Amino acid sequence: MAEVVKRAFEYRFYPTPEQSAEFARTFGCARLVCNMALQARVEAWTLRQERVSYNTTSALLTGWRKTEELAFLNEVSSVPLQQALRHLQAAFTNFWGKRARYPVFKSKKRSRRSAEYTASAIRWRDGTLTLAKMGQPLAIVWSQPLPEGASPSTVTVSQDAAGRWFVSLLCGDVIEQAPASGAIGVDAGLGSPMILSTGEKIANPRHERADRARPARAQRSLATKVKGAANRAKACRKVARVYARITDRRRDYLHKLTTRLVRENQTIVIEDLTVRNMVKNHSPARAISDAAWREFRSLLECKAEWHGRDLVVVDRWFPSSQLCSACGARVERMPLNVRSWTCHCGATHDRDVNAARNILAAGLAVTACGDGVRPQRGNLRSGQSTVKQENPRATKGTPALQGREDVKMPPGRRRRFRGTRRTAAPRSAGCPCPARPSSACG
Repeated sequence: MAEVVKRAFEYRFYPTPEQSAEFARTFGCARLVCNMALQARVEAWTLRQERVSYNTTSALLTGWRKTEELAFLNEVSSVPLQQALRHLQAAFTNFWGKRARYPVFKSKKRSRRSAEYTASAIRWRDGTLTLAKMGQPLAIVWSQPLPEGASPSTVTVSQDAAGRWFVSLLCGDVIEQAPASGAIGVDAGLGSPMILSTGEKIANPRHERADRARPARAQRSLATKVKGAANRAKACRKVARVYARITDRRRDYLHKLTTRLVRENQTIVIEDLTVRNMVKNHSPARAISDAAWREFRSLLECKAEWHGRDLVVVDRWFPSSQLCSACGARVERMPLNVRSWTCHCGATHDRDVNAARNILAAGLAVTACGDGVRPQRGNLRSGQSTVKQENPRATKGTPALQGREDVKMPPGRRRRFRGTRRTAAPRSAGCPCPARPSSACG
């Protein structure tokens, strides 16, 4: 089987001085148009309590381009300016849908420098790409070929803080969905960023820690430069290049790891982690950021959807480290310094491998029974599913649960979600769940 998806292919390119100047003007005009449209929307709502649509801001852009003060907007292609308005409309749509915060104004120094071109501003001939207002094609370094017969529908040009230029081509691609039968549980760690239920511990390259001396030297050099001087700008780019190297190596490693997991397994079970809250603890924050748990999950979700895999997300409150994967008994306390322990049944467990096996068992309960039933012992919250409930975009491919009921939070715990939480489906006496009975099916 094969599935046709929209996929972006990113390449580096080296613009000529004329092209660099044209892109710089385009970036600035797109940022200005976005900020002016946002200001118009804010004023309309504050003064008249009315919402401004994309069509209204598009009409405003036409009027702005006819004024003497903003006549320079005509020097660049109109397509990136219209795309900036569409992105602003999407930002407001996400805000109204409670999926994002209120849009903010773009900064010249901190915002991403990018411009998006649609098909009307693209000329693609014989493997060469020419954009509107450009006299010659872009000098792209084709690190990998585009799909055969593919033609880009959208092109995004961007420049990072290190001064590197990138072009992203959105094309249709055919993803071959090779069959797979395995199931694996993945537990996140710091010594090993990923621990598999098979007992394998993925080595942690520690990209940031390995290169910690280089950014330190670059930062010390930057601190001696005068603000506004040309040497300070050079020092800023040097710092950005150091961090870009770390980021590229980490992303390449995660891409290879997630591709391997998706190709070898049909069902992948991971644990939900609130990385945003975990990094507030300054002690492990640097190591957590270097492990890149959030980026790992994002890549895994995307590739699992492409290849038709089942990705199950276990609730963050599931006591995976405190349960014995052999008998299901629970240890009330499990400090972080305890890396191995022996259960009263005689089984000796590695803390991380045991947690990965428990996560896999909970995920298999979901796929087999329609819900993962967590063991209700001790001070665990009652009536809660093992599976993390999020917005549909974040949990595509996660098996749906049946039934709903209102959520009752225990005293002292702040409500962190809206609406209702799905609950377990009723199970028959002959439940085919492959998980161990003591922990999953009661």
